[in-house]
Amino acid sequence: MIGSTNAVLKFEDAVALAKRLDAEVGQVIIGQTQVRREILTCLFAGGHVLLCGVPGLAKTLLIRTLADAVTLKFNRIQFTPDLMPSDILGSEVIEEDTTTGKRHVRFIPGPVFANIILADEINRTPPRTQAALLETMQEYQVTVGGVKHQLERPLFVLATENPIEQEGTYPLPEAQLDRFMFNVVMDYPDAEDERRILAETTTGAEHQARHVATGADLEGARRLVRELPAAANVVDYALRLTRATRPDDPSTPASVKQWIRWGVGPRAGQNLVLGAKAAALLDGRTVPSPDDVTRVALPVLRHRLLVNFQAEADGVTPEAVIKQLLESVRP
Repeated sequence: MIGSTNAVLKFEDAVALAKRLDAEVGQVIIGQTQVRREILTCLFAGGHVLLCGVPGLAKTLLIRTLADAVTLKFNRIQFTPDLMPSDILGSEVIEEDTTTGKRHVRFIPGPVFANIILADEINRTPPRTQAALLETMQEYQVTVGGVKHQLERPLFVLATENPIEQEGTYPLPEAQLDRFMFNVVMDYPDAEDERRILAETTTGAEHQARHVATGADLEGARRLVRELPAAANVVDYALRLTRATRPDDPSTPASVKQWIRWGVGPRAGQNLVLGAKAAALLDGRTVPSPDDVTRVALPVLRHRLLVNFQAEADGVTPEAVIKQLLESVRP
């Protein structure tokens, strides 16, 4: 099984691995430095990513390029309204042995049996099929016909959403949103990067990432991230941020409480600490700081924080509430 070893990657090797991956992806994806960093942070922390952005920003290309940079199995699942759970998980078929005439049941694995999975336009399929990914993302297994089938490690799910066209879509339920460690927003490139895109991608030259990592490398880096120490002030800051999102908590600032309908759970706090550790590693530091918690707060919290009707009426977004929260709750 890929990544089944318990070996922990050396710190300097993990830092070098992150640089190689970012460089390879950067050979194909022009700009989007912050997006690339947040995806790598989540990858090293062992989480999954929900990537939001308008069409034409190379969301799919970015994920495919990342898959090209590692020697792992990659599958793309195009989510559509008629997609069924068995289409992604796999199904059982009855076969007859031509020699003995006996029948037996054989399981045919679906596209989730991969290491890097692109769930393209995940909000275009009904909740029944969306929910089929829950066990995959959380338990790293698939249950079909009462039989559990283990998935290989590492497993990295990247789902895309188009935030503009919402007709005929099925918003992800909160339980599934919570399984995504990061919600990464991909915005338009700046003028210089867009000029490079127009100039460099309209020629005959082809750019493709080379294999610079293995599954064992990524699993070793993930284990290393969990072993990095987090000081008490880092854990306490993540705790205070998490609790300050809950409107009934005494520590919630009044300026934030007025906009919040539902705060985040403990999994968000866990992801703040893990994200801070991975962010420190990407910078070549062995110990995360409270500033690292601040850096990952937006992608960790933006899809978990539910604003109330007053916020929606006033045009206050979850991002605006989180920024106000970060100003009120200091390290």
